[in-house]
This record gives sequence, C-alpha cells and structure tokens, in this order.
Amino acid sequence: MVRAFLYFIATMIVLVIIGLFALNYWSDKATEIAFVPNTEFVEQDPLADNAYADPDMWYSRPGIGTSDPSRYQPAIAETKNPLPRSEDEATLVEQASQAGSRRITSEEEEDAPPFAVFFVHPTSYIPTNLDRDIQWNARLGDKETEDRARLFLRGLASPFNRAAEIWAPKYRQATVGAFLTDKPEAQQALDAAYGDVEQAFDYFLETVDKDRPIVLAGHSQGSLQLLRLLRERIKGRPVEKRIAAVYAVGWPISLDHDLPVLPLPACERANESGCILSWSSFADDGDPTQLLKRFRASPGFDGKPRGDTPILCVNPITGFANSTAPADDNKGTLVPSEDLTSGELIAGAVGARCDEQGILRIGDPPAMGSAVLPGENYHVYDIPLFWRNVQEDVVTRVREWAAANS
Repeated sequence: MVRAFLYFIATMIVLVIIGLFALNYWSDKATEIAFVPNTEFVEQDPLADNAYADPDMWYSRPGIGTSDPSRYQPAIAETKNPLPRSEDEATLVEQASQAGSRRITSEEEEDAPPFAVFFVHPTSYIPTNLDRDIQWNARLGDKETEDRARLFLRGLASPFNRAAEIWAPKYRQATVGAFLTDKPEAQQALDAAYGDVEQAFDYFLETVDKDRPIVLAGHSQGSLQLLRLLRERIKGRPVEKRIAAVYAVGWPISLDHDLPVLPLPACERANESGCILSWSSFADDGDPTQLLKRFRASPGFDGKPRGDTPILCVNPITGFANSTAPADDNKGTLVPSEDLTSGELIAGAVGARCDEQGILRIGDPPAMGSAVLPGENYHVYDIPLFWRNVQEDVVTRVREWAAANS
C-alpha cells in the first residue's frame, strides 16, 4: 500500500490530460471529436440476476483483506503545516520530513456503531477517438478501466474506512465523453450504467445486516448514480430510514430543481443524520465557468432547466451548508510526497468557504500536484483535501443516527 497514492496521483494526471482539460483549451467541436464515441449506442446485455453474488464483481467488499483499495490508511504529520501555494518552490516532502509522521493511534479511533458503506466510484473509462474506436459504456473485464477504478478508490473511498463494511461495485459506467455532449446516446449510456448500480445496491441490501445503518458515498459520475438511486430505489421505501448520510461529492445539486425531488434534505448541522453533503472545490480565484455551463444547460431532477439556481454546498470542514472554516479547522489533507511514492495527512493546510453560487472555495491554490484542473479546479481532490474531516464526519453522523434509532 505504500505506493497507493503514487498510483492515485498518476491516474488523476491521466484524467486531467484526456478529460476535462479539453473543456478549457479545445473548442467544443474538437472535444466532441476526441472524447465522444463515434459509434452507435449498443444496448448492454442484462447481467445475470445473481451477478453481484460473485466477489469478482466488487472492487471492495468484506473479505478482500489488505488488498481492498478502500481500506487504505495514510500516515499523518506530527504538526500542522500550511501547504505551499502553487507558485512557491517549497516542496511538501520537505514539510513532512521536518514535521515527522505517524499512524493514527487506537486512542484516536473512537468506537463507532457498525455501519455499511455503498461507494460508487467516478468515471474510470476514459479512452479517446484518437487511438481507437470507443463505446458508450465500459466493458466488464477491461483491465485499464478496472485498474484505474481501484486507484481512484484508494484516494476517494478511504476516508470511509472506519465502516464495518465497504462495498464498491464494478459497473458498466458511461464513458467520460458522455459528459461532454448532448447526444441522446449519452443519457442512454448513463441509464445503462445506473442499471448495474441499482442491481449491485439490491445485492448489497440483501447481504448487510438488516438493522445496520447505511452510508451512501461517491464522486462525480458515482455521485450522479447515487442521486438517481435515492430517487428511484430508496425514496418512500423502508431503506430510506436506514440512510445515515449521503456523500454525493463532485456533482452539482440544484437547491431549487434537484434537492426538493430527493428524499433527504441538505445537512444543516454537523451532528445531523439522514442528510446529503455535496461540494465542488475551486481556489478563490478559480474559474467554475465550465462546470456552471453544463449545470445550467441540463435539466434538473424535476425536469425543469436548472439555470442560475444556487448549488448545494456543504462545507466538509464544518459539516453544514453555506459556511466558512479556517485552515486551522482542517484536521488532515491527504497530499502526495514530492516523489509521489506515498501520501500523508497534513493538518491545518486548507480552509474552505461556500460562495454565493455554491462553489466551495479553498483559498489560494495549494500545491497538490499535477492533477489540478485548469481554472484552479480541484475536482479530483474534492475528498482528499478534507480527508480527515470527512472520516470524522461520517462517524459523527452514524452515531447520531444510532442515537435517534435506539
């Protein structure tokens, strides 16, 4: 696991190069040519009814052991250290060596009621038309896509590692090009991907303890699929009462056209359970134009245009919406060493505030590595920026759920 963060960062760099980078520097037409499939949408064969009974259909699940990517646990620095800003030459590894590092102790790992996490990973199928024909959905068994998904889980799902169970399914996700076009095939691809996620969730429900609280979590496409799961599989059913929290990170949620359709409210306080958290991270001078462009042009969950409606922003440091927190309150940002061979938690590195649009601003651009997107967009670091706070936030909300349902 020592090289887990090396792989995570390397993968994020690939995502930058062949994904959203194009939105800022290429024309819309060139982007579509490069990343949107030029083939017809092909309806996927349905999975067998018992497909997710096969352990090979899961990246993370009980029984995998130390190779489970969601169980990654970084070391933490001994003292608080502000991250160097992007224009500075100081390196993170120098700070870490000066401060020293250690593992989180058992005293810090307070007991939490047993809970289960269902985590849906972001897009890892990101081929281009430049080298081969591409399909609208990933195929199961595609090594490059699945290896990349495991790497994402090491960085994004690991804050949930205090759960008794973490389940992260394989699914035939929509290609990255599906988010760069309005072609009807794009929605067909997302619908197909959702079918797998829903089937995996049904198996998850059949398998976990019937009284165990559930945390739903994901990032980017994974969050979009979770939000649909909330609307179509959870809303109005008994399982709704078991949801301790939903972490739909890296996907904008309209307060006017999305949130009212969902079965759970936004989190309004740090110790609230049964609520939704979401945020999208940019430096203070970062430009969210591309994110907002796609947001405004797409219909909300109520079928109406989202337009300029405000976006849900739950500050991951404070745990509630539309709030501000100084860097001193950040208990641990997961950052790479200079040689990318390890990751380390550094406290007091990054603050956060929700702006009037619902974008999470993190101050001057911190030096987090080459995976920062153009426009000082920290999308790929949405969760690592607040790794330790997210880890504690999950446990707090599960405890609150357990107290309310005892």
